[in-house]
Amino acid sequence: MAVTKIKAIRGTLNKALAYIMNPEKTDDKMLVSSYGCAAETAAQEFEWTRKIAEQQGMNPVKIIARHVIQSFDVGEVSPELAHEIGKQFADEILGGKYEYVLTTHIDKGHVHNHLIFNAVDFVDHHAYKSYKKIYYDMREASDQLCKENGLSVIPPSQGKGMSYKEYTEAKRGTSWKQKLKLTIDRNIIVAKDFDEFLKLMQDAGYEIKTGKYISFRAEGQERFTRAKTIGENYTEERIKERIQGRNPRKRQMQTGRKGVSLIIDIQNSIKAQESKGYEHWAKINNLKEAAKTLNYLTENNLLQYADLEKKVEDIHSSYARTGEDLKRIEARLRQVQPLIKNISNYQRLKPVYDAYMKAKDKPAFRAKHEAELVIFEAAKSTLLAMQGDQKLPSLKALQAEQQRLTEEQQGLYDERARLKKEMKQIDTIKANVDMLLRIDEDQEQRQERSSQRE
Repeated sequence: MAVTKIKAIRGTLNKALAYIMNPEKTDDKMLVSSYGCAAETAAQEFEWTRKIAEQQGMNPVKIIARHVIQSFDVGEVSPELAHEIGKQFADEILGGKYEYVLTTHIDKGHVHNHLIFNAVDFVDHHAYKSYKKIYYDMREASDQLCKENGLSVIPPSQGKGMSYKEYTEAKRGTSWKQKLKLTIDRNIIVAKDFDEFLKLMQDAGYEIKTGKYISFRAEGQERFTRAKTIGENYTEERIKERIQGRNPRKRQMQTGRKGVSLIIDIQNSIKAQESKGYEHWAKINNLKEAAKTLNYLTENNLLQYADLEKKVEDIHSSYARTGEDLKRIEARLRQVQPLIKNISNYQRLKPVYDAYMKAKDKPAFRAKHEAELVIFEAAKSTLLAMQGDQKLPSLKALQAEQQRLTEEQQGLYDERARLKKEMKQIDTIKANVDMLLRIDEDQEQRQERSSQRE
């Protein structure tokens, strides 16, 4: 698990950078990385970026940098993995726009990362905007990376209490069981077998306990939830059957009741007023949900249960695909944007460097133009590391590519937001359908038992 803390740096940047890059703490600087700048000249490059921003009209900032500490549980992670997670974390929260220095300390009982990033970005030259729930967003990003790398996350009762997301969900009264139900339904659709289903549940953030009854526990949940308590379709046996396609309800709809649509199935369920289960559902969700569900199915021409399942799968797949596309674009932006910065600095300050090389009194010239020369030399060194002996790419071409990628990125952000909303809607619709059909089944079973008694 990882604990994240953030604090502001107002005037001690050199001291803070020297501390986090201490060779005794970073395995002789083997665990030091930087982005958008050289670690050795980070303070000067941070300052130069802020200077350019001020020249472009930005008001001077009081906070010149921010310092994030990411601590891991004792013995849970190697220094190398912690450092890699730190880089992923920095890329996630900073979007490739801010210069940063990342180090991993190994001198204490627990491995921990230090991340110092500029308070002004070098792409748009805007000040970093802190906001009320920044800690919670950073923690969420850190926790997600921990889960992806097989590490534990902190329960809400530890550390700084609930995350913002956990708090808002609790405030809305979101049910752990409902979330678990929707996640199980979603993963059953895409899983090829039970083992893959379990892996998908783990990827979704669930801890799994097997035994007499299979149980799940979400992040922030105190106790495990037995799947069988959600409903008869959520026992281990029924989950396996549903994965394999042996779903009684699907079979009934697709073969046993030829010509009868999903719409009619639901309408019949709604008519089952004497059903105790339905009455309970109606009290909780209101009949409006049933009407909304019918309208959605009709408008989207989802006439069979299989059509609805396909719709759910398609939306979730599209959402996942936009995520992969975003990762690809953002990875390229993290390459392009430092190139633009360093080529710009190189070209802007080359006349100063040329004058320095021609100066008769080089020490005096350097003393007068120290900042410009440091930035030029840093740009030259960085470009050499990035490009080697290759010819520098056209600045104009890079800027055009950056603009194109940024537009694609924004388009994907919008598409992902739309799909997220649509995914939430379709998950709710399917949950309603499953509930209504289950009520219908219960009603049919009661009628059958009644007929047998007669």
